[in-house]
Formats: sequence, C-alpha cells, structure tokens
Amino acid sequence: VQLQASGGGLVQAGGSLRLSCAAVGRTLSSYAMGWFRQPPGKEREVVAAITRSDGTTHYADAVKGRFTISRHGALNTVDLQMNNLKPEDTAVYYCAARWAPRTNTYYTKNYHFWGQGTQVTVSS
Repeated sequence: VQLQASGGGLVQAGGSLRLSCAAVGRTLSSYAMGWFRQPPGKEREVVAAITRSDGTTHYADAVKGRFTISRHGALNTVDLQMNNLKPEDTAVYYCAARWAPRTNTYYTKNYHFWGQGTQVTVSS
C-alpha cells in the first residue's frame, strides 16, 4: 500500500497540528497503523499506534494526553492530532502500515509500509 502523509508545518509551542496519512490504491482496513517520528540526530521512535479494527490505541509516554491517533474508514486515512506541542516534538513524522488482516493488535515495530515523512517544527 502507498501512504501519503501531510499536515506538517511550523507552529509555536502550545499550538496544535493535525497530521493525516492517506492510502492510495488500497483500503487500510486490513492494516494496523502507526505514527513514528525522527528528531534531528536521533533514532526513529514510535509515537502512536492503533489496531486494525477495534480502535485500541497506544502512545509513547512523551505524548500521552497530548496526541490522539484515529482512523477514518470512509476516508481511508489515519490521523494524528497533536495538541500542546513542545519544541522537543520537532521531528520528521512518518505514518506506517503493517499488514494484519487476522489480528487486532497494535504494533510498535516491524511495519511493512511507510509514508514519505512530513516535517513538524515547534518553536519556543
């Protein structure tokens, strides 16, 4: 599946952004989904993940209570709402899909497909 991430940009600390990940050509209904980020000079890390069907979510401790992952079947998208952004949230954000047609689990690694990344910059 081809993924296209959008919605990044420059925002002041305390502001909000909404990232969206759209699938091209295939439905996301058989995929568990995740959002990752890679801060400058650091390793890529999981931010949030969501199961294929029941919407169970997982968040990294650093973003709990501020970020919300959600999926929209009709639009074939997975969004990441980011509130109360902090300078340490500055990173390239990637959406990812993992083929999981018969499981209902969220995953923090071993994804099969990746979007192109979108830059999020939070100024202090």
